[in-house]
Amino acid sequence: MLGLIGSINGCNRRRLATIVYGGNGPPTLVLLHGYGSSAEQWAPFTQTIRWPSSGRFVFPQAPETTVPPDGPVDGRAWWRLDLASHVPPGKSIADLSALRPPELRVAAALVEDLLRDRRTVPRGPVILGGYSQGAVVASEVAFRSKVRLAALVILSGTVVDEPSWEGQFRQRQDLPVFISHGRRDPVLSFEIADRFRQKLEAAGMHVTWCPFDGGHEIPAIVVVALNEFIERLQLGK
Repeated sequence: MLGLIGSINGCNRRRLATIVYGGNGPPTLVLLHGYGSSAEQWAPFTQTIRWPSSGRFVFPQAPETTVPPDGPVDGRAWWRLDLASHVPPGKSIADLSALRPPELRVAAALVEDLLRDRRTVPRGPVILGGYSQGAVVASEVAFRSKVRLAALVILSGTVVDEPSWEGQFRQRQDLPVFISHGRRDPVLSFEIADRFRQKLEAAGMHVTWCPFDGGHEIPAIVVVALNEFIERLQLGK
C-alpha cells in the first residue's frame, strides 16, 4: 500500500482522497466504491483481482457522507440518494434511468480530475470501474467525457439519465466493458442492467456479461470472470 494521497485539480474544486496499492503503474485500475461504503472496502480485492505486478490499484474516497436512515453514520457517498423515492408505482426496485442529479456530474468531474493527475494515475492503460453507485459514476465518466480508458467495469450498477448516456455511446465504440449483476438484486434492477448491456453491444462496445444467481454483491464468480476479462486485455504486455 502506497498510502492515502490527494489528487491535483483546480483551486476552486474539491479533490478526492485516494488510497493507492501496488506498483508505480501502468496499468492502473481505478475502482469507485458503492453508496454507504468506503475506499478501504476495496483492499481485499487487491489480493483476488489478478493485476500485473507493476500495476497500480487506485481507490478514491467519495466526497459525501451518508446519514441514517439512508446509510451508515461513517459511510461515504458520491451523492446523497434516497432510492425509495424513485420506485415506480407497482414496482419494488428503483428506476433511475430518467433521473439527472446535478451531483452526479460534480462527482464525475472529480473522478475525471483524478484520472488526469499523473502523480496518482500514470500515463498508460487505465481501467475505470465501480460497484453500485460507484458504477454509475464510472459510467457517467465513460459516456459524458473524453477521458481515455482501456476498459470499463460495471459491478451491480444501473442507468442514470439514459437518453444522455445513449447519445454518447458511439464515441466509446470498441471499448471493452465488463458488466455483472445479480438476478435477484433487491436494490438495483437486473432487467435495467440487461437492457443497458444490450444497448452497449448494439453501439459496438465489446461487452462481457456476467449475470449470476445472487443479490446486490460481488461474489467470487464475478471476480473469476473479471480476472478472465482483464487477462484478455493483455495490459501487462
